[in-house]
Amino acid sequence: MKKAHTFHIPVMGTCFTIDSPIKVAKYGISSVISLVDDTLIESMRKYYCQKSGEPYQPITKKDDDFRAKRITAYLDLVDKIVMQQFAELKASAFEVGTEITKYFELLPASSPLKLLYNLMLKTNDPDDKAKMQDRLRDTMEVGSIDVNIMTKLDRANLDKEGKPLPGEFSDALAALRGYAESKLKSAMVLSAGLNQKLYSYMEGFKDFYADTTGQIKKKIVLKVSDYRSSFIQGKFFAKKGLWVSEYRVESGLNCGGHAFATNGTLLGPILDEFKNKRDELISKLHTVYNNALKMKNLNPFSHPHEIIVTAQGGIGTHKEDIFLQSHFQLDGTGWGTPILLCPEASTLDDKTMKKLTEATSKDLYLSDVSPLGVPFQNLRTSSSEEEKQRRANTDQPGSPCVRSHLCFNTEFTDKPVCTASRAYQKLKLEQLKNEALSEECFKAQRAAMIDKSCICYELGNGALIKYGIVKEDNHYVAVCPGPNLAYFSDIISLKDIAEHIYGHKSILNATYRPNMFIEELMIYIEYFMKEIKQAQASLNDKQKKSYQQFLNNLLNGVDYYKDLFPKMLAESKEYHRKALDELHELRTKLENFVNSISFLKIEAAPLPCS
Repeated sequence: MKKAHTFHIPVMGTCFTIDSPIKVAKYGISSVISLVDDTLIESMRKYYCQKSGEPYQPITKKDDDFRAKRITAYLDLVDKIVMQQFAELKASAFEVGTEITKYFELLPASSPLKLLYNLMLKTNDPDDKAKMQDRLRDTMEVGSIDVNIMTKLDRANLDKEGKPLPGEFSDALAALRGYAESKLKSAMVLSAGLNQKLYSYMEGFKDFYADTTGQIKKKIVLKVSDYRSSFIQGKFFAKKGLWVSEYRVESGLNCGGHAFATNGTLLGPILDEFKNKRDELISKLHTVYNNALKMKNLNPFSHPHEIIVTAQGGIGTHKEDIFLQSHFQLDGTGWGTPILLCPEASTLDDKTMKKLTEATSKDLYLSDVSPLGVPFQNLRTSSSEEEKQRRANTDQPGSPCVRSHLCFNTEFTDKPVCTASRAYQKLKLEQLKNEALSEECFKAQRAAMIDKSCICYELGNGALIKYGIVKEDNHYVAVCPGPNLAYFSDIISLKDIAEHIYGHKSILNATYRPNMFIEELMIYIEYFMKEIKQAQASLNDKQKKSYQQFLNNLLNGVDYYKDLFPKMLAESKEYHRKALDELHELRTKLENFVNSISFLKIEAAPLPCS
């Protein structure tokens, strides 16, 4: 079914979209709730129960299966609130300033609903106008209340006596169970790669299977960064009789939050592969899927279920958005980072919001702060970073470990701890002091250690402060915007962001903004050069070969974009020339670097000047 809007709001942090459906679903806009932090989720449930007048019964850590129960209870509450809002919106009058009028004004001009709405406004006959209004109300749809599980966050848990709980009580499986047992009809967005235990666990919940009419109550969405892994994960599900309904392709590095770099393959070539192999993907998966259904004594389907492909990561203009959808035949796009500046759609405390409006490209960087060891987009001026530096400067590095969702290290302890925690960093610092390290080496290792941040807890504080659940003075806020934030500097309304996406106005600031593909290439080249500089002294032959392939993929990407930019017909010839000049400059930068590294070589033809 064609959705009301061509864009969705991806998951952002643990709290930035924690209640986005309550804000935007009534307008037909889909968004994604993170299921990482069940303590935050429980706090939000209490807040919205009190606000909406719903009875609140606490679900404490003393309750059996509390994590899953908290998630189920919150999602059911969000669903109830959204459906009440939507019913009230549909019942409102078609008058200036009403909610139903706002619903239609936010729609893209190409939407059949918008076209009918505009026709209704021009209709003078009262009976015809009333019939058209009834038809509009009947055709409206609510935005999807989707959820996200980051598959790598799958901590094993202990019972009240400190003994290991069965596998189904791990963080990821409990979160999945919480969603599966909710009333929602929506989608589960899985990110960060294949988790066989988690994926296999989904087999046990009927809502993930298609019914006899082919409808799936709880759809599976994969957030992916390349075609090959998409096919592998889709096939894994198909073998279990489960269908992946959407492949949400995200730029490896030009995104917010954790950044999972590809092997140098850039977003454009990746989307091109999806475009060219989409029919093949659907056909192959459908065959595997039907065979699995037969093995389960379930009826196969003569035609594949719908598969949609969307893209996200660094999109910043209407022309980029439209080009992605038309050229790569996408079904929609995801807009994240700019929406951090829209209080009507996301949730963040006022002080951090102000810091985001003031942030420049120098304040936004791809950091090593994540205890997962995965690059993480960060804001240098956040209160989390400021407090981390204060602790380090007073020889008290590390954070109190409040949530413990990233406790995976057993270097010094039997029980896993987080590398950002005060407990770990104290032990690590003692170890470093006892080793015969040079002063330079000691400083480098200490700096790498104290760089880790408590992102599982501090990423959630923005919502808690915003709603007065905790006090601002002793709670620090981490935030993870993508590089695209440098080009947006104002607090924006939902109407503003919709009009920007759909090309009716621009909310970009005056900072020069390169094309999104150029921006991603710039980030990948910087990432590549940094990786080589840090590792070249200790690389083995296999690693050298891997970096050579990374380089080849970057060069192939440059060649691909050289042919792509002139196809952006909505852009001017001056825009094309500028993009090609930037490509040439970036390739030259890459070549100059490669010439300084003995084991790398340029294997692709040079890019001619524009």
